[in-house]
Formats: sequence, C-alpha cells, structure tokens
Amino acid sequence: MSFDPHLSGLSGAIVHDVVVPARAPWLHHVDAGQTLRIVDLEGNQAVDFLLYSAADDAERYSAQDTVAAQGNLFLRAGTVLRSNEGRAMMTIVATSVDYHDTIGGACSCESNTLRYGHHTKAEHACVENFLEANLREGRGKRDIVSNINFFMNVPVEEDGSLGIVDGISAPGLTVDLRAEMDVIVVVSNCPQINNPCNGFNPTPVRMIVTA
Repeated sequence: MSFDPHLSGLSGAIVHDVVVPARAPWLHHVDAGQTLRIVDLEGNQAVDFLLYSAADDAERYSAQDTVAAQGNLFLRAGTVLRSNEGRAMMTIVATSVDYHDTIGGACSCESNTLRYGHHTKAEHACVENFLEANLREGRGKRDIVSNINFFMNVPVEEDGSLGIVDGISAPGLTVDLRAEMDVIVVVSNCPQINNPCNGFNPTPVRMIVTA
C-alpha cells in the first residue's frame, strides 16, 4: 500500500473518507471520541462549518460561547468548540495553520449582491449549501447560525475593522477535531469566487473520520 501523507499522524481505524467536490455541501454524523480531519487538498480553500448535537436538535455550535470561553476571536489548536448550552462539542486537537475564523460568516446570494453587485445574485453560495445539507435532518434556514470558516483568513485590525484576505493555507494542510459529544457536522466547501478566501478558484477538500 502506498504512503498517504494526508493520513500522517492519525490513529485509529478510518470509518469515513470522502473527497468533497468544489462548491459542494457535506453532512456526516461523528460520534463522541471520533476524530475528523479536514484536508485542504489544493490549498487556499475555505471550509464553512456548522455543528449540531445529535441528541438535542436545539443544541448547536455557538460562536459567541466559543469566543467568550477562550477569550480570543481566533480558533487555534486547543480551542473547544462550544454549544449554545456552553457544552463542549468538538476540540481542535491539531492544525497545520495558525488560526481559523468564526466571525466572517457564510456567503449568501443576498450578501453577494450587496458586496459584489447584482450580477452575482445567481451564483451559488454557502447558505444554499447549508440549506441543502440540513434538509436531510429536517432543519431549515432559521437553524443556520454563525459558522466556522476553516482555513479562512479574516484579520481584525486595532480599530475593529475586518476583511477577507488571501488565505494562509497550502496544499495538504489539515485541521483535526475530536468530537466531545455525538455531533452532526455540516460543511459547505465554499463556492465564493468574488473574494480571495478561495484564491478565486474553489477546490475540493477531503474529510477523514477515524475511531
């Protein structure tokens, strides 16, 4: 069997391994104790990410609780992703990039129009991916909360201003998340082509779950 660099450092048996195409949604149940690795296959690809409790439909990822608990806007190795109940959902146990974003939000047809012009209204966006994936679990638009943007670079200046700039990832870089409870992970492999979050060229990512 040939060496697979994307599996380096992972322990346990692989229970799920899939490449999510550029611009596509992905949903998967990850059990407590399992680890999810996200691989940025070609580099500079933003991965929009939501979490829901598998046991309680009302419990889901909370950017506010996560930021307040750690006292920092950026998500780094050791960050505990917390729910709206304040409970630990997943922990970032390792990351190949310095930090990840949880304040930049998800692109939508409406925000594209506002930011980039009416001609972008028909372009696919992350909110539509989240809606498509969530329908499988009976969720709707009101269940979409502030999300995580793995590999996306959203610096915050001293005056509080922020922007979406060129990414800090590269081909083959990874982030590993350990589930602290049974969770449902929903991903939009970001289709944005109007700002540098994907290098203006959305590309595939790989999702690997080990137990």
